[in-house]
Amino acid sequence: MTNCLSNAAGVRVAFVLAAWLAWPHSASAQDAALSRPASSAAQASQGQPADHDQPPPGVTEYPSLHLSGFADIDFADQNKAEGPRGFSEGQFVLHVASALSPRANFFGELSFTPRIDAGMGSPGPPATGFNAEVERMIIRFDQSDRFKVSFGRYHTPVNWWNTAFHHGQWLQTTISRPEMIQFGGKFIPVHFVGGLVEGALPAGGWNVNYQAGIGNGRGAVISRAGDAGDNNARPAWVLNVFAKPDALFGLQLGGSLYVDRVAGGGAEFDERITAAHVVWQREDPEVIAEIAHVRHEQVGGAQSASNLAYYVQTAYRLPWFDRTWKPYYRFEHLDIDAADQVFAGVLNLDGSTIGVRYDISMYAAIKTEVRVRRRSADRPRTNGAFLQIAFTF
Repeated sequence: MTNCLSNAAGVRVAFVLAAWLAWPHSASAQDAALSRPASSAAQASQGQPADHDQPPPGVTEYPSLHLSGFADIDFADQNKAEGPRGFSEGQFVLHVASALSPRANFFGELSFTPRIDAGMGSPGPPATGFNAEVERMIIRFDQSDRFKVSFGRYHTPVNWWNTAFHHGQWLQTTISRPEMIQFGGKFIPVHFVGGLVEGALPAGGWNVNYQAGIGNGRGAVISRAGDAGDNNARPAWVLNVFAKPDALFGLQLGGSLYVDRVAGGGAEFDERITAAHVVWQREDPEVIAEIAHVRHEQVGGAQSASNLAYYVQTAYRLPWFDRTWKPYYRFEHLDIDAADQVFAGVLNLDGSTIGVRYDISMYAAIKTEVRVRRRSADRPRTNGAFLQIAFTF
C-alpha cells in the first residue's frame, strides 16, 4: 500500500513539473546570459570556475553542438608509491554541450583514463590501456533562473569541489583533488544518477541557490554510482543550499545533506552525510575550506560509526610576470572510524600539499607540487614530488 501511494505521489509530481515547464514564461536572466559570449578560460583565470557545462552562446539554430576537451601529462617521484611513478598520461576528457531549444539543454562529459589493467595480455598478465567512462550526462529544462529541472548522471552536489572542478585537471589550481573527494574514492559519493531541481533567488542581495535531488544511491561497490539501477528499495536524497552575497563578491558559503542506504560487511547501513563550505573565489587570494561528516547506522542493529574529513586550501596569484604564477598550499585531514564496515580499507590521513601553478598561456598550465602525507602514527610519512602539464582545447 505504501509503495502504491509513493508511486501515485511520484506521478502527481511528474505531472506538476511537466505543466510548470510547459507554462509560457518570459525570457529569464539565464536565457539572456546564454546570449552573451564569454570566455571560460578568462573566467577561470579570474578565479571563477568555468561553466563548461553551459550551451554555446548566441544560439539561433537547434540543436547546436559545442565540444571542448582537456588533457594532461604527469610525472611523479615518490619514496612510497601511492599511484603512478615516472611519466603517465592523465585523463583525456571531452565536454559536449548542446542547446536543444531556448529552454532545453544537454551536457555530456566523457573520460578516457589510463589503467594498468584496462586490457588482458594474450597470454600473460593484464595489459595497459584506457577505460572509457560517461562521467556526466544531463538533460536540463530551464523554466527560469528560479526553477530548473534536470535528469541524468551528475557530480553529486554534496561538496563544493565536486561541482566546481570536474574532470579536466586544467580547471583546478592544484594537480591533485582533496582526498575526501577523489575520483574513485569512498568517502563522499562522487556521482549521482537521478533527477535534480535547482534555482537561484535574489533574497535581498544574498543570491541564495538551492539544489534538491532524488536518485540511485551508491552501487554495490560504494565508490561507484548506481548507473544501471538502485541496489535497494531506498533512493538517495540530496539537498544543497548556498549563498553568494553581493556585498562580498567572490564569497560563497553553504551546506548540504545527503541520505542513502548502503551495504557493507554483509549488513545494511543508513548513511547520512552533512557538509559545509566557505569559498573565496578570487585569485588574490583564493581560499577554499570544506568539512564533511559521514555517519553510518546499522539497519536493525546497534552498530554505528562516524567519520570526519576536512581541508583548507589557499592560493595567491602573484601580481608580477603578467599574473602567470600562482603558489598554493593545502592541508587535509581524514579521520575514519576503525569499526566502520562500509569504509573498511579507507585509511586516515594528515597531509600537506604545497605547489605553484604557472599559466604558460590562457589554455595551458604547468603545475609542480610536493606532498607530505601520514596515514597513521605508526606509519612513516609518504613524500612525493609531482609535475603536470594540463591544458584545454
